[in-house]
Amino acid sequence: MSGHALILGATSDMALAIGRKFGSKGFSLTLAARNVKKLKAIQSDLQIRYRVAVHIAHFDALEVSSHAAFYAALPEKPDIVFCVFGLLGDHLKAESDWQTCEQILVSNFVGAVSILNVVANDMQERKTGIIVGISSVAGERGRQSNYFYGSAKAGFTTYLSGLRNRLAKFGVHVVTVKPGFVRTKMTDHVKTPDSLTSDPKKVADDVYQAVMKKRNVIYTKWIWRPIMYLIKTIPEPIFKNLRL
Repeated sequence: MSGHALILGATSDMALAIGRKFGSKGFSLTLAARNVKKLKAIQSDLQIRYRVAVHIAHFDALEVSSHAAFYAALPEKPDIVFCVFGLLGDHLKAESDWQTCEQILVSNFVGAVSILNVVANDMQERKTGIIVGISSVAGERGRQSNYFYGSAKAGFTTYLSGLRNRLAKFGVHVVTVKPGFVRTKMTDHVKTPDSLTSDPKKVADDVYQAVMKKRNVIYTKWIWRPIMYLIKTIPEPIFKNLRL
């Protein structure tokens, strides 16, 4: 399988790993993000490394009114779209500052729904395509330390589930990816257990296998599936008193 892949939020560590993985498999790429200067450096690296066509485009998840025009202007309509952007944000500040809270919610949910609605309508009309959404295990149960981020990811996971249900009859497949801890710039200030932490390359490898096998929902690492099952079974009277 080969084709053209659009990566939204293409300057992140996870997105770069996905771009390298799919570029190495012969996919041409469109890299989209706010930082065009950084995109140009990534573009050059991928073109030289894998000898595939790589386009770049400015994209801002927060500017939802621009999303339809952004997609219409793409040089080539994608066979696969990866929605990788997101923002962990400052949770404590978000508790008292709406602008910070809003940025977390829009970055992780509203912006993703906005652009993927546009993508979904196009793929439905063409009756082909794959959408890959990077959600998070944080969306499986609210915790006091990150419930703004977690609630946005919970919404995104539910959105992807509904989108998968809607698009299946049109030959369009939707993959939900739920990483646990991943070593990236976004989480470099957070100390995480090695046994539960992936690197971006591992995530990219898992995503590639999920696309090839048309998986619906994957956890990376796999150990997060039983962990989250156990966490969700803790009774609420007990859970609400835990320091998580």
